[in-house]
Amino acid sequence: MNSTLNIRIDKKLKENAGKILKNMGLDISSGVKMFLCQVVNTKSIPFEPKMHYAMTPEQERWVRRQIFGTKKNNKGYKNVKALFDDILED
Repeated sequence: MNSTLNIRIDKKLKENAGKILKNMGLDISSGVKMFLCQVVNTKSIPFEPKMHYAMTPEQERWVRRQIFGTKKNNKGYKNVKALFDDILED
């Protein structure tokens, strides 16, 4: 038995997603069905949600090296506040 799903989304988002899915040979309905199937199969969101301003993996590794220290940087920091205090120090 089928069920209907109604959602409200931004018009531009729908248009942009529709173009991309069309290039993949899919319509929006099929794309949403694929997404929901992956949610069920993985029992999770099938991608890592990130904000557009999130750090890149390279930036995150750099921050971790600064906080915890490395062989090249034995200074290390006890916490993020100490790191920022050192960076912002005049």
